[in-house]
Amino acid sequence: MLEVAGLGEVEERAYRLLVRAGEADVADLAEELGLTTEAAAGALAAMRSAGLAREVGDGGRRFAPVAPEVALGPRLVRQQETIDWARQAVEQLTEEYRGSLRRRNADRLIEVLPGRAALRERLRHLQDTAREEVMYFCRAGHVVMPSQDNTESLEALQRGVAYRVIYERALLEEPGMVANVAYGIGLGEQARAVLTLPVRMMIVDRAVAVLPLVQHTHGTTEPTAALVRGSSLLEALIALFEAQWERATPIRFREDGRLADAAACPLDEDELYLLSLLVAGVPEKTIASQLGLSLRTVQRRVYHLMELAGAQTRMQLAWHAARERWL
Repeated sequence: MLEVAGLGEVEERAYRLLVRAGEADVADLAEELGLTTEAAAGALAAMRSAGLAREVGDGGRRFAPVAPEVALGPRLVRQQETIDWARQAVEQLTEEYRGSLRRRNADRLIEVLPGRAALRERLRHLQDTAREEVMYFCRAGHVVMPSQDNTESLEALQRGVAYRVIYERALLEEPGMVANVAYGIGLGEQARAVLTLPVRMMIVDRAVAVLPLVQHTHGTTEPTAALVRGSSLLEALIALFEAQWERATPIRFREDGRLADAAACPLDEDELYLLSLLVAGVPEKTIASQLGLSLRTVQRRVYHLMELAGAQTRMQLAWHAARERWL
């Protein structure tokens, strides 16, 4: 049990006997442990050298144990430090091994999915096993399945997986899409729209992405897709999604359930006036004074404008307002 502290089997038995007895000589150890006199003497000599036992009495033939916390404590601390250093070295070597493996076996980073059946099955599996977030580029015209048939996304939303989806405007004009998007938003999906998307793509948990290798298929041509795992390429695809997300317009619905015109300004006259003051650089405190409102009310209305624009900062709000021609 105490091998980790550097004790052999005989030394450990002898030390435990000394701890129980308080003190003993060579003959006592030999008799109690069933050892020869030579073996008992060797064990005592080893314990003395290791600082586990000390001589007592005038004759120097009897021995007592050194307190365990004094004899073994420092050894265990040093042993633990050695283990910690070894663990760090193993982690570093593991990281180097994985990096080398990725360089030498690039085929493990990209898997080709030939045909609709293989692609559909992989899309189903990835969404069924998603834990945190799915990011989607949805282009007009389906390749594998219509958006309405993607029931896995609805099931993932219901179990708490976050979905951020960017739709092409043309896709929203396809029959049944508005109701489908509205239902997803009702379950928690964050949806935005852009005029065009560069590629179809799905990224799951920032760990794997799926996208077609050939964008356009005609007739009976089978689509071929790539499954991309953790790599610089995957990081680039994530950055592409985030860049598109920033420039996309949040999808809103009117009270009657119809999709709001993405090109129309959603602001009323008061909101437009407030926005014009913000864009002009007027401080919120001055705006509050001019409008006869409290500063808190102005800040709340500004926050509402940022939510409408999908902006995180005042600068993003101004940029979005200019791009959408709200002013």
